[in-house]
Amino acid sequence: MREHSLELAVPAKWGEGLVSVAEGEPVLIEVRLESVHEGILVTADIDTRYTGICGRCLTDVAQALQVEFQELFAYPGQEETDFEVQDDHVDLETPVRDAIVLSLPFQPVCQPDCPGLDPATGERMTASTGSEQSAPIDPRWGALKDYTTDVPRTRGDDPTEES
Repeated sequence: MREHSLELAVPAKWGEGLVSVAEGEPVLIEVRLESVHEGILVTADIDTRYTGICGRCLTDVAQALQVEFQELFAYPGQEETDFEVQDDHVDLETPVRDAIVLSLPFQPVCQPDCPGLDPATGERMTASTGSEQSAPIDPRWGALKDYTTDVPRTRGDDPTEES
C-alpha cells in the first residue's frame, strides 16, 4: 500500500452548469493505492473549490468541495473494466474529474434559505430595503377593500337591534 498527497491545478474548466471548477484552481488529492488480485484499488479524498452563481438570486458563489471516490484499475487482459493499469501506472485525471463534476450542485444557492429575486421588481430579496410589496388585488374583490368594521353604526342600521 502506498499513500500520496498531490496538489495539482485543474488543466481546464470542469463543469458546465451554474457552477464549475475554474481552470488553474488547485486540487488537493490524498490518495491511497492498494495492490489487490484484480489490479490496483485507488481510494482518494479530494479538496477543491467551485465558483459560479446562485440559482435563486444570481449572486456570485464560491464554496469548498470535498469528494471521496474509490476505483479499481484492473490489470490489462483481465475482466472488462472502466480503467486499466498502464505500464504499472494509473491515470487519475478522468476519475478525479468525474468525481468532482458529478458532485457539483445542480441548483447552487448562496445560502440555504436564499429567498431569490422579487418577482415584481426583479431585485434581490436578501438586499431589499424597501417596504413589502403587496400582491395585486383581484379586481373582482376590489370593492371589498373599502369595507371596514370600524365604522360606528347608527341606530336602525343593525337589523338585530330591537326598537
